[in-house]
Amino acid sequence: MLGKNVKIDLLKQAPLFAACSRKELAEAALIADEIDFATGDVLIHEGKRGRQFYAIVEGTVKVTRKGRTVPIRGGADFFGEMALVTDAPTNATVTATSPVRALVIADHRFKALLAHSPAIQLKVLRSLAERLAVDSL
Repeated sequence: MLGKNVKIDLLKQAPLFAACSRKELAEAALIADEIDFATGDVLIHEGKRGRQFYAIVEGTVKVTRKGRTVPIRGGADFFGEMALVTDAPTNATVTATSPVRALVIADHRFKALLAHSPAIQLKVLRSLAERLAVDSL
């Protein structure tokens, strides 16, 4: 089991939470569950509605889009953040290529966190807007 400080440090590395203060990260860490996945488990299915954000603690994953392997964006081990704020289908499949331990934040818990903390909401929305701007270039 990861301690609170380890969760905070891991979430701080995720672009979604990069602008958050340590106190805000502690709030996010409280809603992050630590889950183990076996080799071959599919964490996200392309074309289906995503419901979770993942931060890989250990292990490896493969990302495929339209049947082709693609690198994880920026080489980071964080994915699914768009699922937390949209109902759009996911654009890739993510499969564990080894045993994986991940922090997982479910969309309903994330939305409750944003409703409770407007400061976190603003920082997260800014992060998502910056990602969308880069993706549209």
